[in-house]
Amino acid sequence: MSKVLVIIPTYNEKENVLLMIERVMSYKRQYHLLIVDDNSPDGTAELVEAEMSRYPNRLFLHKRAGKLGLGTAYIAGFKWSMQRDYSYSIEMDCDFSHNPDDLDRLVENCEKGADLTVGSRYCSGGGVVDWPMNRKLLSYFASVYVRCILWISVKDTTAGFKCYNNEVLKKIELENVPFKGYTFQIYMKYAALKLGFKVEEIPILFKDRERGVSKMSSSIIKEAIFGVIKMRFTKFK
Repeated sequence: MSKVLVIIPTYNEKENVLLMIERVMSYKRQYHLLIVDDNSPDGTAELVEAEMSRYPNRLFLHKRAGKLGLGTAYIAGFKWSMQRDYSYSIEMDCDFSHNPDDLDRLVENCEKGADLTVGSRYCSGGGVVDWPMNRKLLSYFASVYVRCILWISVKDTTAGFKCYNNEVLKKIELENVPFKGYTFQIYMKYAALKLGFKVEEIPILFKDRERGVSKMSSSIIKEAIFGVIKMRFTKFK
């Protein structure tokens, strides 16, 4: 069975993190879980540390000095994964908007031949639960905008629930990724495609968080609008 690392960035996720750890650890496939915490003032990291003795050699914590951005948290996780020879790395949110029950489907699709599998809200069978209409429209048309600018076929361009074959991560120059916010998610799909990797989407139902506070902000939206144009002229090798 493939060696798989699930990477979850956290900042003030004390309401969710223990529940998420328990779920990820409950599956037949023996997932390893890395929590990348950005010095959460609510004590998220301390809760994780207290759980590590329950799951030796499967639950890990990487503590960072402060809130450094979603993209840099994942990059730190990717490097950690590659240094320890995992076969696959999965990105997932801690707030249960991504259903952990879909983890097996993501990995299995990569094992069948995809280099990057995207849990997609906008391919056939996917969808969003509990979002107001204005947010649904913003998210959908953001993906349409990205597809038009970058000329790519991925329907859910901003999706953050993904499984990478680590060969993809080895080829992307992670040190040169210019985005820290949600534009990072777009960049990584675009880079994989431009480097010739096989990117596939599988349907998921995305559910709005029930506990905690959303990290979305106007600066993240601004980065996405202008970052995609910059991305269009990026050279990959």
